[in-house]
Amino acid sequence: MSTDDQVPILAADDVVAGYLPGVDVLRGCSVRVEPGELVGVIGPNGAGKSTLIKAVFGLLRIRAGSVRLLGEDVTNRPAHEQVRRGVGYVPQLQNVFPALTVEENLRMGIYLRPGAFARRSAELEELFPVLAARRKQKAGSMSGGERQMLAMARALMMEPRLLLLDEPSAGLSPAHQDLVFERVKGINGAGVAVLMVEQNARRCLQICHRGYVLDQGRNAYTDTGTRLLHDEKVIELYLGTLARVR
Repeated sequence: MSTDDQVPILAADDVVAGYLPGVDVLRGCSVRVEPGELVGVIGPNGAGKSTLIKAVFGLLRIRAGSVRLLGEDVTNRPAHEQVRRGVGYVPQLQNVFPALTVEENLRMGIYLRPGAFARRSAELEELFPVLAARRKQKAGSMSGGERQMLAMARALMMEPRLLLLDEPSAGLSPAHQDLVFERVKGINGAGVAVLMVEQNARRCLQICHRGYVLDQGRNAYTDTGTRLLHDEKVIELYLGTLARVR
């Protein structure tokens, strides 16, 4: 009999998807996340990284291929069903409700289990201390880095098994980027599997257990984060010579 730790948290196989009829952004892309893993997805602009996250979460229809969560086929299941199954999602843009306070945003994250709000908000305020101090502040008045912390906390309110992050460091200052990556490591260290799409390829590979390089909607390379970070072809084609690790 299979148990949760014997099957991948996520197995997306040969996924084909796109936004326009007859135009495929993903052309047979595959990705796997094992229990407890932090997996990064990097690649050039237009490679299909964000498209992959949206397809996995049910925001974009998959034309071919499959998505399984803990062995269960969830291909093209709507996003709210994915949340019920233990998937959290943080989009790159519009990831908080700006007119609502920090507390109200967190309540929106656990509307399916309101009785657990006090416990979960207290737990997440330990991981994101800035939220405790800003509980009554409108999200729209927070800095970009603070909003990103709130977005991740809201996605974690339902205690997901898998957290999907779409460009979590985009548009942030270097200091806030470092803080985001540290918090992602902390989330993963607490037992949440993470699939992270990220433009800051070098920092992503530094913290992830495994990485995928996408190019033109297909898998170009996959290996441990450390090996990809040192791979001469990956450096030349996707990281640039300035990212070479000495």
